[in-house]
Amino acid sequence: MLKQRIITAAILLPVILFAVWFGHPWLFSLFIAAASVIGTLEFYRMVSNSGKGYPLTYFGLLWAVALTLSPLSLYYRDINLLPAIMATAVIISLAWILIRSSRETAFQNWAWTVAGVLYVGWMLSYWLNLNLLPDGRNWVYLALFTTFANDTGAYFIGRKWGRHKLAPVISPGKTWEGAIGGLLSSVAGAVAVFLLLNLFSIFSLPYWQIILLACLVSLFAQVGDLVESLLKRNLGAKESGKLLPGHGGVLDRFDSLIFVAPIVYYYVVWLVG
Repeated sequence: MLKQRIITAAILLPVILFAVWFGHPWLFSLFIAAASVIGTLEFYRMVSNSGKGYPLTYFGLLWAVALTLSPLSLYYRDINLLPAIMATAVIISLAWILIRSSRETAFQNWAWTVAGVLYVGWMLSYWLNLNLLPDGRNWVYLALFTTFANDTGAYFIGRKWGRHKLAPVISPGKTWEGAIGGLLSSVAGAVAVFLLLNLFSIFSLPYWQIILLACLVSLFAQVGDLVESLLKRNLGAKESGKLLPGHGGVLDRFDSLIFVAPIVYYYVVWLVG
């Protein structure tokens, strides 16, 4: 398992580095859109396999990718397509449910469809919003690698010294020791990434803000991880998929990133300016 995790990470990290560094904004947008489509599909498959609902899979995938890419309309055309996308999709999906679903399952099928779109598609769109900010590439790197540092620290420290369960009902493997290790690793990782970024470009930020942001990233990364664990437990799934050996599916790898992007985006917009 550990060997597979390392090999998958060694392959995936250069792809992410390339997409962010050379892909402003289209290549990175395509990368996030692909993650959105696969993650939403994994979400819908877990729901369908559980028998708790049957989302409008193909329509939901289109809706999710439209939401994910919606920030590009504001960036290129100064037109906010998000309200139009939401209104059109809600009308079409409800009309489709009215025609095709039975009375007993209609609302739950629609609710699961919307849940996948919002949880995966909309939340991942914040990575594009973050990337389109001034110094966006640097903020994306800082958010990504601080999250990866958190996940890595929590995993290894939790395995080595974990004794006290963090949320035994939701995720028995997670411990308070691992959570604290993730927090400390986030701070160290954020400072290291910040210093490295300053070798290539001017990226000015007080160290207290770096540390505060790292703490927020760690907190919400771990909350995102627990939320996905709760979802899988509710749906009776061990993993969201098998696309990434050693990690599971895209949702298993991106669960912490889903919550991090909006937190970092609003931190930058409201506190950094």
